[in-house]
Amino acid sequence: MRSVGKRAVVLLSGGLDSATCLALAQRAGFDCHALSFDYGQRHIVELQAARAVAAHLACQEHRIISLDLRSLGGSALTDLRLAVPEQPVAGIPVTYVPARNTIFLAYALAAAEVVDASAIFIGVNALDYSGYPDCRPAYIEAFQAMANLATRAGVEGHGLRLETPLVNWNKADIIRAGVDAGVDFSLTVSCYQADEKARACGRCDSCRFRRKGFLEAGIEDPTRYR
Repeated sequence: MRSVGKRAVVLLSGGLDSATCLALAQRAGFDCHALSFDYGQRHIVELQAARAVAAHLACQEHRIISLDLRSLGGSALTDLRLAVPEQPVAGIPVTYVPARNTIFLAYALAAAEVVDASAIFIGVNALDYSGYPDCRPAYIEAFQAMANLATRAGVEGHGLRLETPLVNWNKADIIRAGVDAGVDFSLTVSCYQADEKARACGRCDSCRFRRKGFLEAGIEDPTRYR
């Protein structure tokens, strides 16, 4: 028997998209259990941002899970020998972390069953992302189907919903929605190579998308750049 309540697990990186996703989940009436990951990422300072965002939005719970994706490498975000691109590149860039969203969503799926959540929110975006395969609608649909087969909730007919409210929005749309939902974007960190003071490089893909989004939204960019 499922308990009464509207709970959601929200993946929270500390960046612009995930902060907006958390605020929208709360606005939809969910008690939010946020999950962040210390996975050996170059931009570890994003976890400070995640803590700040979770506290500012007063989510129900915030957990940081430790993983070791650095031992696998294969990405400029987990292998310091690889440079973060500072110019647009064709195809899937080296900042793609192999299977990262699949790993994160698997943890979120487990957490959702433990806290009896009915939804998992993830801030994937198919328009402004750098072609990452695990941010596309087809991937989300496939994971949703798997989740309903692989969980007790799913086989008992209480399937978890995988919510992607930002998937078809551009960065300007996301920023406007975040401001409207109460996000303080000065707390967020998007840069792939932010320094220990959380100052952004202004040159990586993530910085370019973020800066363009604030410009197109007509909202002052609160990002601190080096």
